[in-house]
Formats: sequence, C-alpha cells, structure tokens
Amino acid sequence: MDQALAIKIIQNKINTALEQSDTSNPSECRALLQEIASDLNVFLSEGIDYKLVVDNLDESIFITDKDGKVLYVNPAYENNTGILREEVLGRTVQDILEEGKLFSGGATLDVIKMKKRVFRLSTILKTEPHHTGYAIGVPIFDGDGELSQVVVSSRPIFTLRELQNDYHRFLDEVTFINEQKELVKLFENAGQIPISDNLIGSSPALQKVYELVQKVAPTDASVMLTGESGVGKEIVADEIYKLGPRKDKPFVKVNCASIPSNLLESELFGYEKGAFTGANASGKRGLFEMANHGTLLLDEIGDMPLDLQVKLLRAIQNKEITHVGGTKPIPLDIRFISSTNSDLNKKIEEGTFRRDLFYRLSVIPIHIPPLRDRTEDLEELCNHFISIFGEHHGHRIHLLPEHLNLMKRYNWPGNIRELENVIEYLTICSSGTGYIDTDMLQGLLNITDIDEQNVNDASLAESMEQYEIAQIENALANSHNLREAGKILGVNASTVSRKIKQYGIPYPKSK
Repeated sequence: MDQALAIKIIQNKINTALEQSDTSNPSECRALLQEIASDLNVFLSEGIDYKLVVDNLDESIFITDKDGKVLYVNPAYENNTGILREEVLGRTVQDILEEGKLFSGGATLDVIKMKKRVFRLSTILKTEPHHTGYAIGVPIFDGDGELSQVVVSSRPIFTLRELQNDYHRFLDEVTFINEQKELVKLFENAGQIPISDNLIGSSPALQKVYELVQKVAPTDASVMLTGESGVGKEIVADEIYKLGPRKDKPFVKVNCASIPSNLLESELFGYEKGAFTGANASGKRGLFEMANHGTLLLDEIGDMPLDLQVKLLRAIQNKEITHVGGTKPIPLDIRFISSTNSDLNKKIEEGTFRRDLFYRLSVIPIHIPPLRDRTEDLEELCNHFISIFGEHHGHRIHLLPEHLNLMKRYNWPGNIRELENVIEYLTICSSGTGYIDTDMLQGLLNITDIDEQNVNDASLAESMEQYEIAQIENALANSHNLREAGKILGVNASTVSRKIKQYGIPYPKSK
C-alpha cells in the first residue's frame, strides 16, 4: 500500500475513535483503537522508511517546495558538494543563486517554471577549483495536479568518466556473452564429447603422443600441451579427459586469448553481487567453480595477462579461489590441462610469462608434432574428413594417389585444421560425382607445378599466409563481430581471434 494512503487511513480511524470516545459505547472505541494499533504495527514493520533510504544514497538529493525554498538535502549532497545543509535549508534557490557563493546553474528554477523534468549542469562555487556536476530535476504534483515539490538529483561530472570505463566493460561483456559458446565449452561428462573428436593417425610421431597420453591420463598430474595452431591440442586434451579418473565429472574449456583481459579474472574466479558496475545482481559462479572436482582446460595459456598469472598460480598452489569482490575462500579440486602454440621458454626470457607458473602447469609436457612432420597420417586424416563432410553435404569425394602426393609436398602451415577446411572446400566444390580436379587442388594449395622437385616450403607458407590474411580481413570487413566473421570463414570465433593475433591484423577497424 502507498505510504501516504496508509497514513490517511490510519488518521481517519483515529478521528473516528476520538468521536466514539465521547459516546456511551466504550467497547466499540476500544476495538477500533486495537485495530489502529494493529495497522500501525503492520505499517512500521512492513513499510519502507524512505528518508532512511534517501539518506544513504550516493547520489546528491536536493528538495524544495513549489516556491524553491530548500526543504531537505541528503548527506551525499554535503559530501559531494562541500555545501553544509545549514547553508541552504530554509533559503530559496533564487536567493542562493543571487548571492553567488555556493553554486550556480542547477535545475530547480527551470522545473518550477516549466513544470516538467529537466537536465542541467551546475557548478559548485564553494570548492577550489570549482567542480561541475549534472543535475536532473523532477516535479512532484499533489492530488489536484498542482506543483508541490521539486526533487533534484545530481552527481559530480567526473563520475561520467567512471561510467565511460564501465561502458567499455559493458560492451566487452555483451560481446563475450554473444560469443561465449565459442570461447567457453562445458561438458558434464565424457559422454558429451563428440565421438568424431578423436586422435587420427598411426605415424611414429603420433604414436609417441598416444603412449604418453595413455600413461598420463589415469593420473591427476597437470599437463601442458604444445604445438602449432591447428595440430589438434584440444583433441589430445579430450583424450586425456576421456581416459582419466574424472571422466564422469565436469570438463570446462576456456580460451584465454579470446576473452577480453578485463573480463578474464571475473569469468575464471566468479564475482560477488555489486563487484563492479554491470555485474549480475546475484553474482556469478566462475569457470573454476564449474570445473571443481573435474578438469579445466586453459587454452592459449601463453596469452594470459601477467597480473592474472599471479592469481592463477596462487589458486593452484593454495587449491582455493576467492570471488572478485569477495572474501570467503572456495576450496578447489581440479585437474589442470593447459595448451599453447607459443614458445613459453621465450616468453619467460622476455618476462611475459612466469617461470613458476610454467613449472606448475607443465608437470607433464606433451608436444604434438605438426602435420608436415607426420605426412604418413595424411591419407587416414583425409578419409576421416571425407566421411564427415560427405555425410554432412550429401556426397563424398575420392582422392587419387596424385592428390595425396601433392598434399604430402605441401607445408600445411594451418596443420590439421587447414586440412579439414581443404577437404570441406573440395567436397562442396566438387562436381557432385566425387571427381576432384587436380588444378583446383593445386590452386587451393598455391602449388603451380606438381613436377617441380625444388619446392620452396617457406614461399608456399608465405603465400598461404597472405591468402589467409586477405580472407580474414574480407570477412571482418563484412561482419559486425568475430562470431559473424567466423561463420563467413567456416570456423569458430576463437579461431578468428587467434588468427588476428597471429598475423597482427588490426581489429576492430573503424568503418
């Protein structure tokens, strides 16, 4: 019930009780007084003390009557302006402005004149230097529609800078939410990981990886996966998880390079309600909590900011985290798997990656060799992708020995991910009969003469790099975010982000 209406009802009952007190019916009077007492109890226990609320606002509140006489200022007004309440209470705004000692401008007089909400600037003259603030004036009308009071709320102008910073954080948060499905993956158990995501190949180089995975998976040791972009580090991480003792527990994958740095800490560790402007009203669980008792994959760990590396190291050492804005420690039981295509030893020498964190995460290092070092796996990998895309697009292609020989001579800078894209391209662009034109494959791989014995791998890789850069720049120019660009290119947003960093492509570009 509205506070004013509740007070009016109680006043009416009191008047009635007073009238009945003069009659010869004391029992009715007593009953009515008991009812009033009950109403007052409800009002006091459930009603809102609006003055207490306004007294505790951070925003300055300045209230006058219809003639501009100051009735009330809250403590924040004194703190924000340096003007004491005794300097303004009981005085008219007009007199204060004419005196020219406390403030200039403001919204009160314009609200009285225009009878509507206004937004104005106000300068505090009492301070040195003078501070400017923004003021919003609102008219309050009585039951007859007449102006009764004017309420002005204001803040110092410098708080707009804080809002600007929070706005950029807000934009990052929105972008992250839109692309979160690409940047963070959560599996409740090993059964949710696609069956097709398995290690493919039987080369000696890959067999060494198989053997190490078999030994490491049953333990809780931290594993560091290294290798070029596209070699299949995530697939190896999946294998370790599926063969490990935590396969029935959560598996959380997070791409450390693609999440904005100012969001990464709150996403990893979670935050309490009100931890920062724009934070979820009820707070948020972090990815560490989601992965608790399970496995956490920190992809592209080499790109994690230094300040966050310190907090990650502390979390691993102490086996606990604390929410951003919180004080209560949360115990952790997590198996860590990390992956990177960076040279971490070089980063350690450059001072961009902590040596102690490297030792914590790299208890068991596993290097996945590039595709050019295990071309024996090419045919098996091609058949695997031909099967997948043949089912997806409705027809299968057939590779001839000359096609495989051509592929084996290519440098594959994008490794297995690039091979996957090539097979899908060939599947879509084939005649439908499964016939692959050799010239089309040569052009796709930028190989001009299949009989040329002296193939310059470096020039091939460079040409492919320029082609890839051009494709990415074109996709970025025709999209609004990384997710849309990924759809154009046929890859996910995290891949686009990684390529942007790899090639130093400026993003976002002004349009």
